[in-house]
Amino acid sequence: MAKKDYYEVLGVNRDASDEEIKKAYRKLAMKHHPDRNPDNPKSEEHFKEAKEAYETLSDAQKRAAYDQYGHAASEAGMGAGGFGGGAGGFDFGDIFGDIFGGGRGRSNVHRGADLRYNLEITLEQAARGTETQIRVPTMAECETCHGSGAKPGTSPTTCTTCGGHGQVRMQQGFFSIQQTCPRCHGSGKAIASPCGACQGAGRIKKHKTLAVKIPVGVDNDDRIRLSGEGEHGVNGGPAGDLYVVIHISPHAVFQRDHNDLHCEMPISFSTAALGGEIEIPTLDGSARIKIPTETQSGKIFRLRGKGIKGVRSSTYGDLHCHVVVETPINLTERQKELLREFEAINEKDSARHNPRAKSWMNKVKEFFG
Repeated sequence: MAKKDYYEVLGVNRDASDEEIKKAYRKLAMKHHPDRNPDNPKSEEHFKEAKEAYETLSDAQKRAAYDQYGHAASEAGMGAGGFGGGAGGFDFGDIFGDIFGGGRGRSNVHRGADLRYNLEITLEQAARGTETQIRVPTMAECETCHGSGAKPGTSPTTCTTCGGHGQVRMQQGFFSIQQTCPRCHGSGKAIASPCGACQGAGRIKKHKTLAVKIPVGVDNDDRIRLSGEGEHGVNGGPAGDLYVVIHISPHAVFQRDHNDLHCEMPISFSTAALGGEIEIPTLDGSARIKIPTETQSGKIFRLRGKGIKGVRSSTYGDLHCHVVVETPINLTERQKELLREFEAINEKDSARHNPRAKSWMNKVKEFFG
């Protein structure tokens, strides 16, 4: 099962400060601590996820490695400088290549990591489409050393341990094992005087502003791909992609269900009993619907084509208006008197005027024998 993104687990942005990360972890730890939820195994799982995320993101080196390589950083024993030496660089492919002839090397050119950006928009923006700007943290080529990692005026030299290959071979009996060079960490270069701006990494953390076009009808968790807007590649490798994930904020009136919209509309019991006409809201303004006599609470009126046109749909959804009969409050004495009079008249032929109540009572009697 794929691990969750550590930033999502803690509920923070990728550019969150150490204090924000610490605060988010404390809040989750208090909420999901096993001692406070002894009968909830899921709370223990959430607690472990939060602890694992915090242990990585609170450590500067581990966080830098995670930002660059994701969960592969911890699985392969990676640090802030790339793949570590020793068993962490073990490559079965290299072993079998040596056994069957024609051993292969490993390219030092790497594609930049893909990035994710969570964008919250309103229901109206989702229905009509919009264009907005986002500010994204990313790893970009260092402008001081132009990605070399060396101090201006100096250049990286060929690593003497691996001869510039980035890999070293170790003979263990029958097997010839190829590992990442422990000195240059696979780059094939040695930097005697690291760049002061990027500390020899060749890349620095920056923010960039991008324009994002939101298509008409976009829904929750839809992704918009911005090609080449992810992290900068390593050693001339291509940049990764940026995925903008849509989250629609709750609406005060409408609830969305795919391309349909739902809303509740309170009406007075006199309108429900006698019928009438009411005005209801839509995304395009307002509309009027006729309430037939003797309308019951919970009845749904459907307005065709007043919903949302989905991204992959050629037609609009519907608007479903759920009628709720409202009980009046703060009654005057005269109103109470009229209601008592109404109730007295109603009781004379209750079965006729309240058929649902009579049916329900009959079911209750059957249930109790």
